[in-house]
Amino acid sequence: MKPIDKRWLRRGTVSVAAVVVAAIAWQLLQPHDLPDGIVSGNGRIEAVEIDVAPKAPGRIREILADEGDFVKAGQVVAHMDTDVLQAQRAEAEAQLQQALNAIDIANSQVVQRQSERAAAFAVTRQREAEFDAARRRFARSDTLAREGATAMQERDDDQARVEGAQAAVEAAKAQLAAVDAAITTARSQVIGARSAVEAVRATIRRLDADIADSDLKAPRDGRIQFRVAQPGEVVAGGGRVLNLVNLSDVYMTFFLPETVAGRVGLGTEVRIVLDAAPDYVLPAKVSFVADVAQFTPKTVETKSERQKLMFRVKARIDPELLRRHIRQVKTGLPGMAYVRIDPKADWPAKLTLNTPR
Repeated sequence: MKPIDKRWLRRGTVSVAAVVVAAIAWQLLQPHDLPDGIVSGNGRIEAVEIDVAPKAPGRIREILADEGDFVKAGQVVAHMDTDVLQAQRAEAEAQLQQALNAIDIANSQVVQRQSERAAAFAVTRQREAEFDAARRRFARSDTLAREGATAMQERDDDQARVEGAQAAVEAAKAQLAAVDAAITTARSQVIGARSAVEAVRATIRRLDADIADSDLKAPRDGRIQFRVAQPGEVVAGGGRVLNLVNLSDVYMTFFLPETVAGRVGLGTEVRIVLDAAPDYVLPAKVSFVADVAQFTPKTVETKSERQKLMFRVKARIDPELLRRHIRQVKTGLPGMAYVRIDPKADWPAKLTLNTPR
């Protein structure tokens, strides 16, 4: 038989003890004057954290916000060094000018090739006229030669002129075809030059976007929690510079036992009372219920163990209330969350909504 690992037994004993303590603590902390259908849990105010970071690696030039500062969405909170980007943009501007000049050169080549085509077409027409005249002359001399009215030598000379004129026409047409091909090539060069211009302009737009992104902005209204880096430091792409608390998404996290958490659904009405402001009762709604128990053994086999399960719950504070008092919102404050698990239960007088004006 395999010996029992005593360390595992100790860990299991500690886990069970933690569950018992959590369940007993929840029972002891329950106010005794709550009506049926309303339970409570102690928790702490938290908020969604957002990291302010550059998209690309670089050196931090300046940080404009300190820890604890309230910032608004879109506010510039830090500047990244842009010397390299500015140099790349100047290079792209020079390339753009070169590409624009290439368009002008390509257009002038098209005009030149079109002039050459006009000349080649005129030469072709001339050669065709000469060929037609040579054929007519040959026809007359051939008739006269057969009748004996002229010498055969003259007929042979006229025939040679016809063949020469025909060859000249074919050469002129070949030259015309070559000029047409040159025009097509020149027009392709124009299209290529225009494409190069668009490519360089796209590069400039990308660099402008990168330069604009070098001004790090707050994505939400909130408060700076940490300055993770300092001016002069080099950070990687996505490397944190500032940590921002999103004060428009604030909630309280607390724990409820399994027998209660099973009756809590998303949107369940919650009222929060903070230790720092006990006279106020803040509205909230359940936005999250964990599907895995906390502080429990890995396996639960008995009913008594199941009753010790504790589930994490989040209650989000009314966003409109947060917007009205966003500069006064503080995270980390402890308090109590009261959950109405029975929709028919009436809130006691002490939990009547009372929010700051």
